[in-house]
Amino acid sequence: MNKKLFVLLAGCFLAACSATQPRQEESSAVLQAQPAVVYFTKDISPEGLVKLYDKISQNIQGKVAIKVHTGEPHGPNIIPPYMVKGLQQHIPNSNLVETNTLYEGGRHTTEAHRKTIEINGWNFCPVDIMDEDGAVMLPIKGGKHFKEMSVGKHLLNYDSMVVLTHFKGHTMGGFGGSLKNIAIGCADGKIGKAMLHGSEGANLWKANKARFMENMVEGGKAVTDHFGKHIVYINVLRNMSVDCDCAGTAAAAPKARNIGILASTDLLAIDQASVDLVYALPEEESHDLKERIESREGLRQLSYMKEMGMGNDDYELVTID
Repeated sequence: MNKKLFVLLAGCFLAACSATQPRQEESSAVLQAQPAVVYFTKDISPEGLVKLYDKISQNIQGKVAIKVHTGEPHGPNIIPPYMVKGLQQHIPNSNLVETNTLYEGGRHTTEAHRKTIEINGWNFCPVDIMDEDGAVMLPIKGGKHFKEMSVGKHLLNYDSMVVLTHFKGHTMGGFGGSLKNIAIGCADGKIGKAMLHGSEGANLWKANKARFMENMVEGGKAVTDHFGKHIVYINVLRNMSVDCDCAGTAAAAPKARNIGILASTDLLAIDQASVDLVYALPEEESHDLKERIESREGLRQLSYMKEMGMGNDDYELVTID
């Protein structure tokens, strides 16, 4: 059913029943019928980031973690640090946060990670490697694979989180959006990431596809449950290689055009909108990303988030340009 028609019919039904239904129940039903709001700008710049952030920042308070993907050394597709700097300086009491990797590379240890941070230009503010001093377990409400997830210990030091994500393809996940950024990105390198991959490391890249998506969703839910309403999401749709920024200089060259930036308080809505915008591109631009997403069963991220009650896949795209 057309989204707007559904909302209209729901409103008419509620009006007809108003004589017998309590006003509180009526308000709840109307709220459920409303699509999530996803803000959009074509302005891929510090100013664009700040304008979008201001649309969704009402519940960001206290000490703020800005979750980024620092990327492997000299990675060509990461969000430009000058853009992130513009946003970070706009958010009081904020700094960047990351975790170490399970695979060996430029972020496998805290020492190596700090060298990569300097190489890639993230040293304009403190970068908290959240698992530098170990990990803690966060509970997962309603998980079928996990009841808790191991995350970087320093995550507990923050009151709010801004999830700033470079949207792109991913070797295992099909695509890397906001969900991947908090699921894999907040899990500590030694325990949490191994839990999510279903591996002790030896078979890191051989996890069952659909199960890996579900694992990521449950790992992400540990983070969203922890922060509650004090977490927001921004996806930057530029330099969208089929490969994650984990690939560094080996990443395939992007074929899709730069689209813009999305922002929302709804995790499912922003990742669904990002996928929809990619799928709407001409075939010659979208083919490789779609193939990567579908060959890895990446769309299971979206359907399982919906099953887990982590947002709304019915959304309204609001352009601020």
